[in-house]
Amino acid sequence: MTINAYVRVIALALTSLALTVSPASAHKLREKGAEFDVADSNVMVTPARNWNRLDFKVGKRTETWTLDGEQLNDVTFFGGIEPGAPLVREKNKKSDPLPKFTKGTLLIEIPELLEGTYRTYKQIAAFQLLSTEPQKFLGQDGVTFTYQYTDADGLTRKGEARAAIVASKLYMITYDAPRLHYFTRSIDDFRALANSARLR
Repeated sequence: MTINAYVRVIALALTSLALTVSPASAHKLREKGAEFDVADSNVMVTPARNWNRLDFKVGKRTETWTLDGEQLNDVTFFGGIEPGAPLVREKNKKSDPLPKFTKGTLLIEIPELLEGTYRTYKQIAAFQLLSTEPQKFLGQDGVTFTYQYTDADGLTRKGEARAAIVASKLYMITYDAPRLHYFTRSIDDFRALANSARLR
């Protein structure tokens, strides 16, 4: 780890800690062993450890959870994205339109959909798909893929996602964290959470 990367990670950790202890913090505890519906959908998850749900939403059918703060580990649920809709809320439909999920979108195209969304929504240029493989999700044929990208602060983040298309709607869960330390530290917690996901 370079000194600059180390300093950025420490700064993120301190910022996250400040947000966590702030009275204005908008976290809601999601307790270990309890079952929760997510993203205003029919997806249920049972966390194997305590998580925090953030109140803000990046899209109509989304929900974000974290362990240590959004900048350090971000799990986002996409609960039934309908054909014709973007994954997240568009900031400017005319000048910065987001790619849309369509009836013709295939499972193998979901990584490209997420990449296009990240490039526009997060304003990033460097995005690399690392792996893609078929894997069951929500009891359906699905896809698991990993990726990494450099954010606006120059910090490299790594991610993993699982997705399935059910009744013409896209269901997906993503995990993003700084590649150095935080991704590896919490990837098993993310996988346990994704493994618990089911349709009610």
